[in-house]
Amino acid sequence: MDIITMLLYSLLYLTIFFIFSLLIQSRKFKNLPPGPPSLPIIGNLHHLKKPLHRHFRGLSQKYGDVFSLWFGSRLVVVVSSPTVVQECFTKNDVVLANRPRFLSGKYIFYNYTTVGSSEYGEHWRNLRRITSLDVLSNHRLNSFSPIRRDETTRLIRKLSEDSTKEFARVELSSKFYDMTFNNIMRMISGKRYYGEDCDMADVEEAKQFRQMISEVLQLSGANNKTDFIPLLGMLDIENLKKRLVTISGRTDKFLNALLQEHRTKKQHQNTMFDHLLSLQESQPDYYTDQIIKGLGLAMLLAGTDSSAVTLEWSVCNLFNHPEALEKVRKELDTHVGRDRIVEESDIPKLSYLRNVINETLRLYTPAPLLLPHSSAGECTIGGYKAPKDTIVLINGWAIHRDPRYWEDATSFKPERFERKGELEKMIAFGLGRRACPGEALALRAISLTIALLVQCFDWKRVGDDKIDMAETDGFTLTKKVPLVAMCKTRPVINQLLKS
Repeated sequence: MDIITMLLYSLLYLTIFFIFSLLIQSRKFKNLPPGPPSLPIIGNLHHLKKPLHRHFRGLSQKYGDVFSLWFGSRLVVVVSSPTVVQECFTKNDVVLANRPRFLSGKYIFYNYTTVGSSEYGEHWRNLRRITSLDVLSNHRLNSFSPIRRDETTRLIRKLSEDSTKEFARVELSSKFYDMTFNNIMRMISGKRYYGEDCDMADVEEAKQFRQMISEVLQLSGANNKTDFIPLLGMLDIENLKKRLVTISGRTDKFLNALLQEHRTKKQHQNTMFDHLLSLQESQPDYYTDQIIKGLGLAMLLAGTDSSAVTLEWSVCNLFNHPEALEKVRKELDTHVGRDRIVEESDIPKLSYLRNVINETLRLYTPAPLLLPHSSAGECTIGGYKAPKDTIVLINGWAIHRDPRYWEDATSFKPERFERKGELEKMIAFGLGRRACPGEALALRAISLTIALLVQCFDWKRVGDDKIDMAETDGFTLTKKVPLVAMCKTRPVINQLLKS
């Protein structure tokens, strides 16, 4: 039998299987959410039009806040209602605590054993406990405060070099990414990878690793046809498996080298790897190298791009709204003064700054479609049936911009969060058991950086036009055009430069 005949038989088999599956599902579940008509074999995979969060919002306006799609033979339910989201992660929190088993989880995330990819159960609870107590507890975050301070100070010093007497043109996007990467890497391993004092070999290695992180994020969402059509997986037509295997080998090699470097060090440091390796000595059966590397990878994936883009969007919003920038500055003058540099301990007093960040998270949600969930059993979502193994996608971007729930929904208005109940509608970090545990870390780092940028510099846009707020397609909501602005030092910066 030649290859063409085999392919034809395979397609015929898959078509029959798909139609049969739909008939069985339709008979068993009479109350599935509405959705667009599906095609044989592919279902609604032709609806994977980028950017997904915008396309899905259009579908929700036609089919409702809870609608369904067939990705191959897999049912996907998309939720665009805050009340239904609350229902998902209160009444259905346990049944929706799983993650879909995509190929990225198998090859990149150590065969579904990392905190973000593992199914809900004892192993996940142990990982979450380690993350909450040993990595992201208040005590651990406080112990990493000097790192955040040092990296932000280095950014301020770099920006001040060319802007002491008059406004200078500065590119900020890459600097934000470098700073957030250094922050997380120093927490994990104690090493800086970007800056004048860094080894060029480390810089090149970090660039390659960051590129791998970007690829991992692109390949980890519910947007790969190979994850849903068995024939594509068997033939690897999209080269997804090949790409994942390659990236897996490179990321593991990078993380393994870091881990071995820590084992050979004679002096113990206050890093995540050091702390976990010390736990490995007393509990070697659980704190394996794979578990430790998986935790490090989770930190890098969750803590670099998302923090960098939120910082970038926040600053863009301030530059496009000078009145908001001035309010942040006045708040700093009131609670910090002009004779000293803002400290992380001042951040809780800066409520308007927090409102600016919250409004940015609302309008420019870092992961517009929150990490996908998978139902461990049948449940009801918005009055509709969702059978076992349904993939549930939350369109956080659409919910945050819905005029039914937000006044003047598409406008940047930080003051809205002064009203009671507004903050409770935010879902930027997810909800329920699988909510992001790194929220406190992200908000500390972003808040301190913005506060220092506003306190130490005067800012203006390059031209009269507002900064372009167009976005690129991707798992994280990334700005399409890198941020460039004009800055000039303010007198208070001398307090920082002489320290």
